[in-house]
Amino acid sequence: MLESDIGIFFDLDGTLIDSANAIYEGFCVAFRKHGQRLPQRERVVALIGGTLEEMFLKNGVSQSEIGSYIQSYKMHYRKISLEQTSLLPTAYEAIMEASKIARLAVVTTKVHASSERLLQRFGVLHCFSCVVGRDDTKEPKPSKEPILKAIQESGGQYRRIFMIGDTPYDILAAKNANIESIAVLSGYSSLEDLQKLTPNITQNALSAVKKIQEWVKK
Repeated sequence: MLESDIGIFFDLDGTLIDSANAIYEGFCVAFRKHGQRLPQRERVVALIGGTLEEMFLKNGVSQSEIGSYIQSYKMHYRKISLEQTSLLPTAYEAIMEASKIARLAVVTTKVHASSERLLQRFGVLHCFSCVVGRDDTKEPKPSKEPILKAIQESGGQYRRIFMIGDTPYDILAAKNANIESIAVLSGYSSLEDLQKLTPNITQNALSAVKKIQEWVKK
């Protein structure tokens, strides 16, 4: 793994992988098990990037029932996630290019084990110094805590760090941790929402990495 004073931290869903089908199917199973009408796909997908607790709350589940819904979701998601998740079209190349100039980490609201399992399946887990999942910190993005955890776990001693992500959670977490960020349009947030937070917006992870390559040469 490259020793570098540059860090590139990637979000997972919508930045490197497409797991929308698996996530929505997991939600449908949870709602069916509890005898409730299925949530709208568009509403569930639009919330990807937040925690499961937040996603279920915003789909009308009461606070007292969230734990039961999440348990049902996770039981089904584990069965289908590998088959129903894919790398986004330019993600593999983005990871390879990024690994030439930087130490890499994943900072995600997915749980740690699930994230590593997916990265292993796609043959890229070895490219990352660390993976920080929802269960690795007390507070999720947009808190700075997951990014600070990634800095620590990946060895620290950085000159510049960049966060690449597709939602406001990623950009706000980067701001809170006082690192640079680039938003990508390959995921679940609109251009308008991202423009409110950063002028640094590209189409996908690969174009974000190429932009970083240009910046660090200056």
